[in-house]
Amino acid sequence: MSKYPKINGYQLIQQIGGGGFSTVFKAVNIAEHRIAACKVIQLTPSTTEKERKTIEKEIRIHSAIKHENVLEFLGAAVVEANGKHDYVAGMYMLMELAAGGDLFDKIAPDIGVGDEVAHLFFSQLLAGMTHIHSMGVCHRDLKPENLLLDAVGTLKISDFGLSAVYKLKGTGQTRLLSEKCGSLPYVAPELDRDEAYEAEPIDVWGMGVILYTMLAGNTPWDQPTNRSPEFRLYQSGDIFNELPWNRFSDDALSLLCSMLMVNPKKRVKLLKIIEHPWCSRPSQLASQGMMVIADKLTENLRTTGDLGLASPNLEKSESETSTEVDDDGDTVMESASSRHNSQFTQSLLLFSQTQFGRRYTPHLTRFYASIGPSLLMTFIMEGLDTLGVKYKQGTPRQEGDSEVLRLRIGGRDRRMVTFKGWVEVEKFSYRNYQGSFCVMQRDVGNPISWRQLWKALILSEAVEPHVLRK
Repeated sequence: MSKYPKINGYQLIQQIGGGGFSTVFKAVNIAEHRIAACKVIQLTPSTTEKERKTIEKEIRIHSAIKHENVLEFLGAAVVEANGKHDYVAGMYMLMELAAGGDLFDKIAPDIGVGDEVAHLFFSQLLAGMTHIHSMGVCHRDLKPENLLLDAVGTLKISDFGLSAVYKLKGTGQTRLLSEKCGSLPYVAPELDRDEAYEAEPIDVWGMGVILYTMLAGNTPWDQPTNRSPEFRLYQSGDIFNELPWNRFSDDALSLLCSMLMVNPKKRVKLLKIIEHPWCSRPSQLASQGMMVIADKLTENLRTTGDLGLASPNLEKSESETSTEVDDDGDTVMESASSRHNSQFTQSLLLFSQTQFGRRYTPHLTRFYASIGPSLLMTFIMEGLDTLGVKYKQGTPRQEGDSEVLRLRIGGRDRRMVTFKGWVEVEKFSYRNYQGSFCVMQRDVGNPISWRQLWKALILSEAVEPHVLRK
């Protein structure tokens, strides 16, 4: 079993996510009653010096940016492989725990969120990006999976792995960038050309795609080139007569078009976005409290029935004792767990009922079934076969006294964006219910298309008859 050292007094206790070459854990500092997230990027004999320097650059940039809407960087450590210990070799990055999970995990596919919800979170994205640019940094990888929520519902910009310094703070002198990076549905069109580009318009374009995705529940195109039919329609103007473009308000459409201006020299500046009528109006939600915001954010997920699948009335009543457990089935200290056990996270249903107690589960792509784990996993594999999703069985892990069955899955969504993640199934026994608890944990890819896959699997002929509903 892999062993991880304490980092700045924090012990890694539960895996909560990961990317292509990294794993994210929840970590607790028992002495100081604090909780955090720790990103572990494994170091192997094949790790190059260039890869190390890229990670070191990410650490330098992220640690220098302090803002309410930027995920706080708490510290870092490097653990080298040697014969003196048996810890996992890697670069450990300690960060604020975004207990509210992915913002876009709460957005209904092809529906989106209401105008006021989009306004609230886009305003926070705008504030964070304005500060990041004031530090002379270009993010270059703005996309749904890099926008998180903390325990009280504040948006946090994360993942500075592709960021670059383009402006000197002292003199204001700027430089052009040349590296081609980012995910095709979110990158600006000028990155398709073999020439250097200005930094700030790249992030403005990414923010425009994010705003569209909030309002529409999907990205506007698979890539901003003539190879995309939707992008060709956008350039000609014909797309504005089609859904969802024709249901946006005039102010929202005006802002979107100014941010998604194909010519970067004509693209709107951040300061002008702040002054735009859609942005400058006061928020109708900001003062209404965490529970109202959580309710409005997930409103369309309730309408589609998604929340009823993720939490089918199996949770304990408020009068019962609430005990949270970690991956080993051990109770997590109350003072630390309360850092993410808020009205906001409870309203988002980010705590799942297990046979050991309530567990923090920042993924709403989960469900309960009336059959045992082995049989359910067989039906899940049948469903994935039907959907054309590739999978391979992973090594089971222990959860208290129970075994958790694991399946590694991957593929491409309809925008041709790669997705990867885990399907985990464990025994479930609570009150009068016996069966299985399944969590689909995304590592790589768009949270919205991951939700579409989760829903398609649940509705597959093999799985659907056994799913517990609200």
